[in-house]
Amino acid sequence: MKDDSTRQNNPSHLKTHQTIANRLRSHSLTSTSEAGSGHPSSCFSCAELISTLFFHFLRYQVEKPENPFNDRFVLSKGHAAPILWGAWAEAGAFPTDKLKTLRQIDSDLEGHPTPRNRWVETATGSLGQGLSIAVGMALAARLKNTGNRIFVLMGDGESAEGSVWEAAALASHYNLDNLIAVWDINRLGQSQATMYQHDLQVYQQRLAAFGWHTQIVDGHDVSEIVSSLEACTAVRGQPAAIIAHTLKGKGVSFMEDQDGWHGKPVPAGEQMEQALQEIGDSLELEVELRVHPPEKKGSASARSLPNQTAEFSVEPPDYEADQQVATRQAYGTSLAKLGAANPAVVALDGDTKNSTYSQDFLKQHPERFFECFIAEQNMVGVAAGLSASGMIPFASTFACFLTRAYDQIRMAAISQANLKLCGSHAGVSIGEDGPSQMGLEDLAMMRAIAGSTVLYPSDAVCAERLVALAAQTQGIVYIRTSRPKTPILYSEEEEFAIGGSKVVKGSGEDQATIVAAGITLHEALKAYEELLQDNLKVRIIDLYSIKPLDETTLRKAARETGTIITVEDHYPEGGLGDAVASALAGEPCKFRKLAVTGLPRSGPSAQLLDAFGINAANIVKAVKERLS
Repeated sequence: MKDDSTRQNNPSHLKTHQTIANRLRSHSLTSTSEAGSGHPSSCFSCAELISTLFFHFLRYQVEKPENPFNDRFVLSKGHAAPILWGAWAEAGAFPTDKLKTLRQIDSDLEGHPTPRNRWVETATGSLGQGLSIAVGMALAARLKNTGNRIFVLMGDGESAEGSVWEAAALASHYNLDNLIAVWDINRLGQSQATMYQHDLQVYQQRLAAFGWHTQIVDGHDVSEIVSSLEACTAVRGQPAAIIAHTLKGKGVSFMEDQDGWHGKPVPAGEQMEQALQEIGDSLELEVELRVHPPEKKGSASARSLPNQTAEFSVEPPDYEADQQVATRQAYGTSLAKLGAANPAVVALDGDTKNSTYSQDFLKQHPERFFECFIAEQNMVGVAAGLSASGMIPFASTFACFLTRAYDQIRMAAISQANLKLCGSHAGVSIGEDGPSQMGLEDLAMMRAIAGSTVLYPSDAVCAERLVALAAQTQGIVYIRTSRPKTPILYSEEEEFAIGGSKVVKGSGEDQATIVAAGITLHEALKAYEELLQDNLKVRIIDLYSIKPLDETTLRKAARETGTIITVEDHYPEGGLGDAVASALAGEPCKFRKLAVTGLPRSGPSAQLLDAFGINAANIVKAVKERLS
């Protein structure tokens, strides 16, 4: 870029970058003092890095943050949010006076970045996740051919998180040369020095071993930073990293490289006056600097940009009435159909694609399938980055393995991500593989996520319909699938709805209601036939939408039958039974919950369902006990 090369060695521009760095320090100092909380020392260490990155390299249409050709910036060390807000203010996103509202309840300048602010795309602050998000953004940029670059600012403390190195490995695997990571190595963590302190060669060697181009710089020398970033943006075939030697609290003598200042604002008074004096009160710019817009400002690229909200139709299910099909297999079938219907749909998997059946998507849409290998935390983070770039990501693995990515899922909710997750091999019904492979906590886990949708299909038709609905439902959607093959329950024309349920058996003479989903619905239907032989009529509800819940149907059943029995292949806490119980609050009915109590073990599926009291025989027994 011609203007970059001419400005690179211009002393006036370099001096101005330093002035802006000090202005950012001043903004961070005063805004955190006004708020009475925050992390100014963490901001000071990266001031030159942010100043140079924003006002020399970033290509961004500030007045239009939704421009798909904008470069992306992820502040992985989210506690440095005050300097991010300062940078955007200096770039003209909003007046600098707004910085005084930092951390106020009615302000979008939060203590850690969230998308409540227009210039932030993903929430950060739970450390170790920004690089994964940046990888997802880089993959999306390549897929959509937008030509934008993805910059991420990392902290040295967060590099102790394994997810950082999962992301580093995947970025290299996919040769993401549009990804540039800037590592702020300021030596000090929250409570003590970081693991490697200022041994920058450790970071360089590790990143180089992962296949990254690396450069070590003085993180407070704007000339070095400019030269290094110029080199990194020119790298082809591999991601690039700048490893910057910095000092926490740089620019204020009583904070600089001093422990004990993490997360502490400078109080008004003598110390504040000293800090401002040391930063400098002459902060006028000799040369005007601005964030340069991308060369392309349109709404379409060389490839048609997908749209998350566009309407689309998916091929209907196609099964024989006597087929036995696992819902995990139907998930794969539907996902492949989705890929044909909407180019925004992408799939990710954690090396389980021949079990989750996401391999069906890979076969038909290989350019939109991303194998994330056995690294579930990174997989979810990458999916969040893809979502922030306008894609509709479906990430799948065994339900139990999603537990290790729970923080990434939680942060994706704060990011308001449009993320779809599929957890297969749920419950003891998987059989001989044993408890380490059994997802028995996932419903509770996903119900607790803010704004989530939780779906649990019981047959292949329902599974296909719910996968299509998930793609059209904004936010985080979890789909729980089962390993065993099960009968087809519904016709191809059957419709389903988020927040719905199905009364699959019922009459005006029902004496009890059995609520189930997945494997246990099929056990409930067997129990129905047994009970009918004893002239006991019961209602069977397929609760395929666990969240939101069909409270109307459940309350009606409670009033009409007087007894509700829930059956689930899940631990008792937080699953289907607890969801139903909360919906029935105040209803005068008998209630019983059948669930997996105790630690499971390996064994045949049928024996495990019996051993933990959730098969047809135990359902019959529970109904008779309640009616006696």
